[in-house]
Amino acid sequence: MKEYTVNKNDSGQRVDKFISKAVPRLPKSLLYKYVRLKRIKLNGKRCEISHMLKEGDVMQLYINDEFFDTPVKTEVNIRGNGDRLEVVYEDHNIIIVYKPRGIDVHHGAERTDDTLVDMIQAYLYSKGEYHPDEENTFSPSICNRLDRNTSGLVIAAKNACALREINESIRLRQIKKEYMCVLVGKLPKKHSTEQAYHRKGGHNKVEILSKPEKDAKRIVTEYTVEKEKEGLILAHISLITGRTHQIRAHMAYLGAPVLGDGKYGNVRKNKQYKVFHQQLCAYRLTFDFNNDSVLSYLNEKSFQAPRTDFVVEI
Repeated sequence: MKEYTVNKNDSGQRVDKFISKAVPRLPKSLLYKYVRLKRIKLNGKRCEISHMLKEGDVMQLYINDEFFDTPVKTEVNIRGNGDRLEVVYEDHNIIIVYKPRGIDVHHGAERTDDTLVDMIQAYLYSKGEYHPDEENTFSPSICNRLDRNTSGLVIAAKNACALREINESIRLRQIKKEYMCVLVGKLPKKHSTEQAYHRKGGHNKVEILSKPEKDAKRIVTEYTVEKEKEGLILAHISLITGRTHQIRAHMAYLGAPVLGDGKYGNVRKNKQYKVFHQQLCAYRLTFDFNNDSVLSYLNEKSFQAPRTDFVVEI
């Protein structure tokens, strides 16, 4: 039998969500079966998978030891180098950092080098703000993802409450995300808000469609041409929706792909300018939380990237 005491970061979760994170090796089918058979109990009594946990609750799991055979959390969560982190803003709930081009946000299947989340966890561990051995299910987490070769601002939550608030605010579009980029080609207007449809394809690539089709989701992208020079465009872009590769794919669809983009870009132009990494930066975040949010003190605050890693200057 193994016992877990629910802490502050665990509270507010359903029983099944908590167990899935605390015991990731336990299959969902067995989780539900063990709840029915009372081999998983809450405060010594039978529970339902939908029961919401409170701080101080105790979960008892009468299951085989093999499901608890997991790596030591301390070794996993402090593997990064926190000294490399460039902090733009920090308080007791969140941290905003600048991600340079060439760093992954999370671990992928093919890479083993340090990621941004590793660096953030190492940084907070070194400050005494993160104690992995005291956590059952939570670790400091990144809320907005950027592609490996996109630079810019990334938000991470220091606690579970802030994580829920940030994720919900992103879903409700209460956090404005603005980008700067260098484009190649010609845009139809100097300023426009464009709508299209976005569908995921193979090889980690998406396609943009003019009309709704099966599995396609609506996207909206606002752009402003700041400057033009010799076929290059310095553009400011605001995401109204946020889909995978939305800016890169949508701007290419409009006739002006991001310079240096090897997936959606103009290969000939990339070679001409000798730029082979996308010239795209998430340079500003602005918060617009509801007044009842625990993060309402951030209302109307904006944070800007200290620089853009663009090779080409216009």
